[in-house]
Amino acid sequence: MGGAVARALRGTCGVTQNRLFACDKDSNALSAALREGLIGKSFDESRAGEMLALCDVVFLCLNPSSIIYFIEQWKDSFKSGCLVTDIAGTKTSIAQAAENFREDADFIPGHPMAGAEKSGFDNSGLCNFNGKNYILTPISRNKPENIEFLKKLIIDMGFSRITQVTPEEHDRKIAFTSQLCHVIAAALIDCESDTEITRFGGGSFEDLTRIAMLNAPMWTELFIENRSALLERVNKFENSLDDLKTLIGSDNADELEKRLKNIRERRIAMSGRN
Repeated sequence: MGGAVARALRGTCGVTQNRLFACDKDSNALSAALREGLIGKSFDESRAGEMLALCDVVFLCLNPSSIIYFIEQWKDSFKSGCLVTDIAGTKTSIAQAAENFREDADFIPGHPMAGAEKSGFDNSGLCNFNGKNYILTPISRNKPENIEFLKKLIIDMGFSRITQVTPEEHDRKIAFTSQLCHVIAAALIDCESDTEITRFGGGSFEDLTRIAMLNAPMWTELFIENRSALLERVNKFENSLDDLKTLIGSDNADELEKRLKNIRERRIAMSGRN
């Protein structure tokens, strides 16, 4: 995601190479970004403070716990007056850290609803922001002018819709639209050992299971951090699955068809079109 953010900043926001810096523990990723001409300067993790002192805008592209550790470790190095944001998939703990961030800088938590199943800088070009959603969860201390600046930057990066909610509401809803989907995809693959079964795929299988090629450490952290909201969604899903199982087992075609039609209509309503 860090590479994808950098590509958007360069490609559609007009940030020049000499003004775009990157810090990563992966020296190969930094070398590749430099060779490509994507960034102007790279910093290994031991020199993060040196980079932060130069940056007016900072994107923290890390897991939630890593973000909290990073800002605590380097809080004295951020440039005074800078705007900081993040891309983490849960927001409650990040918002708490942002509330305790240094007073002369502004940390606005956010979550781009975009990504790719393959990780690493080499796959950053697969992540397309065009037309995607972006969630912002500002805190009370954020400056309105910085929120507006960030919103404009997000639109310039290609996102089409920005939703502003509380961190708690974000985590409740993301448990359904993202985390539950990954749980279902993982469970679907987990229940079948035949690796040749893809010969029988016609699109449905591929669409449902693409995200099962997940980043295991990252998604483990997200599942556990948001476990209360996620388990509530898993329970509701299990209830719906049991209802459909009962209808299929009872050979009740009329009720099953009625249920499926209601589901179809709800999905159409969710899309707002089609």
